Amino acid sequence: MSKKYNDAKSILEKYESRSMHGQLPIYWKSAKNSIVKDHDKKRYIDFTSTIFVANIGHSNPYIKKYIRRVLRSNLIHSYTYLNKFRVEYIQKLVEFAGSPFEKAYLASSGTEATETALKLIRLYSNKVSKKNKPGIISFNGNYHGRTLGSFMMSGFEKSKSWIGYHDPNIHFIDFPYPWNVSEEQGEDFFINQLENLKKKGVNLKTDIGGIMIETFQGWGALFYPKSFIKKLASFAKENDILTCFDEMQAGFFRTGKKFGFMHYEVNPDIICIGKGMGGGMPISGVLSSKLILDLPTPGEMSSTNSANPLVCAGALATLDYIKDYNISSLALNNSLLFQNELNKISVEFKSVLKIYGKGMIYAILFHDDNGNPDIDRANKVVDTCLNNGLIVVKTGRESIKIGPPVNISKKYLLKGLQILKDSIIQSL
Repeated sequence: MSKKYNDAKSILEKYESRSMHGQLPIYWKSAKNSIVKDHDKKRYIDFTSTIFVANIGHSNPYIKKYIRRVLRSNLIHSYTYLNKFRVEYIQKLVEFAGSPFEKAYLASSGTEATETALKLIRLYSNKVSKKNKPGIISFNGNYHGRTLGSFMMSGFEKSKSWIGYHDPNIHFIDFPYPWNVSEEQGEDFFINQLENLKKKGVNLKTDIGGIMIETFQGWGALFYPKSFIKKLASFAKENDILTCFDEMQAGFFRTGKKFGFMHYEVNPDIICIGKGMGGGMPISGVLSSKLILDLPTPGEMSSTNSANPLVCAGALATLDYIKDYNISSLALNNSLLFQNELNKISVEFKSVLKIYGKGMIYAILFHDDNGNPDIDRANKVVDTCLNNGLIVVKTGRESIKIGPPVNISKKYLLKGLQILKDSIIQSL
């Protein structure tokens, strides 16, 4: 590593919590479109979009222009008092989302949004269905955030020992991994999971108020069989159970569609959004019906930094850019190119990997000669990509994730994929 990198790292190691460390050894200096430059003047193609935030590219000119507009207004923060940027953005966000969503609530982080969804599900149970059904179904292996409620809904039991207890009303079912459950088996798999809950003493009609669904399981960009989600949705509707999709990584055309849940052809009651929502600004939110989002009384659900002019301007710029540049069409074209090239890699290296995903978000899962997860090879490919000028996501598992900006140029998309292919060859 260079002296500049090592000096910066030494300062942070001395003064900053080590929980923030562990990323790839890059000392970022600038990022524009899909290109990152470090302090040693090395260039990288970014296939992470800073973990799927820069959907419309780094330093998007719309984002910069709208933020400058806020700075010129001399109104950077207004708590939850009205400001014109919030007024304009909320209206455009709900109109962009469309039916069945009627209202929005803004927050600052993904975990804050999923915590909000947890609260809304339980408020609905108490105030609307009036059956006091505090139970929530979640999935083993899914992830919803690092704060207490959101982490309790995440399916990583070994990582929860710090909590000291588990909410007995949060129940887990197995994720339908594609190597175990086909499209034809999806409905039966869901029914079997419900039967398992019944055997554990869960009354599905009187105990369950909501289902929390990560639109795809993050580490592997793994989607559910459509038949599984359709059966889940019909079961929920029949039993007055709210369905909530955690769209943090899936929204704003990341999967090729406006929101990822649209791949399943269902209408959720609640969705949690963030990441690509703000083009780099720290903003998240919850979309739902008027009935559900008006359950909290004034002051019962708010956030100090949410809906401030700066973040609303960044989010507003994102929506305007999506509209002006017809991102839905661009996402489709780039998605097809991305998929076609990845399919070639999948065929060429089928002895060591499998590829999953949709749109502009994929994961490459590596395995050894016996079909066992190969974490070492995944890590080696990540490091080799970095040395070759490509940034990909290191998951710490047998996978790497790739998700360049949705509006990446064809030139850099193909160049990044060539670097990826070369790096895989070098790892063999």
